Amino acid sequence: MSDDPEVLIIGAGPAGLTAATYLARFHRRVLVADGGEPRACWIPVSHNMPGFPKGITGEAILTRMREQAEEYGAVIESGEVTALRRLGDHNFEAELNGRTIRVAAVLLATGVVDHHPDLPGVERGIARGLIRICPICDAFEATDQAIAVIGEDDKGVREAAFLRSYSDRVTLIHVAEPEALSAADRAELVRLGVALVETSIDDVTIENDRVTALGWGGQAAPFDTVYSALGTHPLAELAHGVGAEVGEDGRLEVGLRQTTSVPGLYAAGDVVRGLNQIAVATAEAAVAATAIHNCLREREGLTAKV
Repeated sequence: MSDDPEVLIIGAGPAGLTAATYLARFHRRVLVADGGEPRACWIPVSHNMPGFPKGITGEAILTRMREQAEEYGAVIESGEVTALRRLGDHNFEAELNGRTIRVAAVLLATGVVDHHPDLPGVERGIARGLIRICPICDAFEATDQAIAVIGEDDKGVREAAFLRSYSDRVTLIHVAEPEALSAADRAELVRLGVALVETSIDDVTIENDRVTALGWGGQAAPFDTVYSALGTHPLAELAHGVGAEVGEDGRLEVGLRQTTSVPGLYAAGDVVRGLNQIAVATAEAAVAATAIHNCLREREGLTAKV
């Protein structure tokens, strides 16, 4: 049996590592290109990860997933895939760490990058769970707190509205031009009782596990939790290069089996249009891995599918 990989997984977050475990357990030769820390590593404690009622850190999630994939023979290599090319209908070649790799299928699990607010100490605040990026993940922990949402468009309004069901002390700090908020947005904020501050933020003060103040224009206000609603951008450049279809938000369009518009190219996780959640990413990865295995079986002349 050749040592060359059959499947290349690009990305070593929850989606990529889950797919690697499935494919390795299908006795497929799998190479995972680990391009650096995924956004899951920012999670201080996840309380909605199935099976961990007391919560689990993002780092622990990734460590367990990596160990599981490697236990079954998946190879994980640090490095960024710098180019991806199609070779016929299914085969691909990729450039990784100065060499060319040829594979029969590719799974993109490259994720997205968050747009963090330009604030001093923002990374430390996110790591400590004081500045948050996912209200669906952890709004429960902000119940009845004083919450600030930093936004620049209607996404900020939507997140403030979502958080309003957890607390009656929600403030939207709108850091873009006033016209970025429509009259309907403003009316919705009034209806919900969400305070609106329209200004750029000068600084943030974090003390004793609390955001003690956000400052603007010589003023300051205390908050227990701050959410960034500044959006993300997908890491989909490799997909663009091979002609895969993307949605208006730049994320990949996929079919029921996580197939992109390019034969042999699959995608799972946050780079795919849908809900950015680890549970969703792992489910998509399981579907994609099984579809890849079935596709390869057909190419090998084995028609039975799982």
